[in-house]
Amino acid sequence: MFFHDYVNKTIVRPQTGTLYNIALPSNFTGMDVNFVRLKSGSFRKRGANFSSFDIPPNVVPSPYVKRLAIVFENLGNWSSLYYKVPNYSFVTPVVGFKVYDSPSVLGTKRLNFTIQGSKPISIWFNDYTPVQGENDARKCVEFGDGGGFEIKNMTSANGCIARGQGHFSIVVPSSPSSSPNVIGKKKSYWVWWLKGFGGGFVGVILLVLAVTVVFKVVKRRRLRAMEKQSEQGVGFDTMWIGRSKMPSAAMVRTQPTIENDFVLP
Repeated sequence: MFFHDYVNKTIVRPQTGTLYNIALPSNFTGMDVNFVRLKSGSFRKRGANFSSFDIPPNVVPSPYVKRLAIVFENLGNWSSLYYKVPNYSFVTPVVGFKVYDSPSVLGTKRLNFTIQGSKPISIWFNDYTPVQGENDARKCVEFGDGGGFEIKNMTSANGCIARGQGHFSIVVPSSPSSSPNVIGKKKSYWVWWLKGFGGGFVGVILLVLAVTVVFKVVKRRRLRAMEKQSEQGVGFDTMWIGRSKMPSAAMVRTQPTIENDFVLP
């Protein structure tokens, strides 16, 4: 709708059959918009070959008007901002055209095309040269007004065909590294790795705690066994050293004796 209003403000008294290049504001740098006004009778007899589009003869506007206007659009590097094709990437800009009645410049009534001949509308991407590996993967894509799209096979090295107005481009399948499914899998792998690392860390802590508890239990059992053994033998008093209970002899049980009766003078 912006292009429609801007053309009406820019063009004054257009000459029939002359293609006008519309100078857009600086914030739309990279886009190209062209405008042409035609008589319906001559358009039906001769067709039109402007911009990237070749409209053959025997194309009738509907409803009928005395004069019609065609707005050609090339979205340039803005293409991917306005249009998306899941799992595909653009290799050419999105180009398109819209047809209006033309009482003066551009009317408010959108027109449709009825192709009465056998030749379709051709869209040419003359600035596009396929790189190695794209020949078999290239597809034409056609966008409708409602946001839907249709992917078709190429009809030539750098051309597509259509049966009516709309927007068009050439696309190729996206690389696996940029596929949303692959990105989602990488994210899930990362999440599972974090979960595994966290679980392993907790497991190590629990193992250390378990070993510590077992060590203390074994140590206590050994001390109890020593105490029990000492109680069954010679009775010893006990004393505490730190937190450990240790056996202690209270007195010397065997008194010293003199081995002979010799007495010093």
